[in-house]
Amino acid sequence: MSLEIKNLVKTFDGRKILNNISLKVENGQTLGVVGFSGSGKSTLLKIISGILYEDSGEIIYPNNSEIAMAFQYSALFDFLNVYDNIAFPLVERKEFRGKYSKEEISKMVAEKLKLVGLEGIEEKFPSELSGGMQKRVGFARAIVTNPNIILYDEPTAGLDPVTSTMIEDYIVHLKKELNAACIVVTHQLSTIKRAVDNVIMLYQGNIVFQGSVQDLLYGSNEYAKQFVSASIQGPMNIATK
Repeated sequence: MSLEIKNLVKTFDGRKILNNISLKVENGQTLGVVGFSGSGKSTLLKIISGILYEDSGEIIYPNNSEIAMAFQYSALFDFLNVYDNIAFPLVERKEFRGKYSKEEISKMVAEKLKLVGLEGIEEKFPSELSGGMQKRVGFARAIVTNPNIILYDEPTAGLDPVTSTMIEDYIVHLKKELNAACIVVTHQLSTIKRAVDNVIMLYQGNIVFQGSVQDLLYGSNEYAKQFVSASIQGPMNIATK
């Protein structure tokens, strides 16, 4: 089974943010989506998750698909403790409301915290956690419904290199545990090298590179070369003023 997108188009104010995008992600694989700011990466995630609707094209989801979104800045509720943050989808989403007992929810929350290496912190509040811990609690909340599609929007943004490495390792770990089809939007080469299997690059709403991590890093594609070298010179025009 896989997540497949065919000829996706999205326009805002007369400008095509996504122009005829097609891609496929198999269960147990992670696709990295890279590109400069404004290239359409986050818009792609929002359409897949149902936050936005496409103008045209088709999204083919796996059977009985459950989609999880791990947001860039965790998006935890400050007024709820870790337990209530993670349990929130099970308690508030219509399709899960009343499905599980309090004991079952407690067990599920504990299991997901264990998966992200944070056992026993259910009573803590987000303000008591480091940035990396908040990210992992956000991951636990995302996967508490056992999704088969996981979307990550800049999962290492604002983190130091060591914490970024930890987060990247958990992205790989969760993919294996859940056999999920994963998409990671990122700017960081370390995330691409450690956490993804294949890569697409977006520029002005178009896919200008599609291939393996090795092809991105060492291939002949001029767009990929410019991105990897962080060069101002190349086929992609960068606004400097």
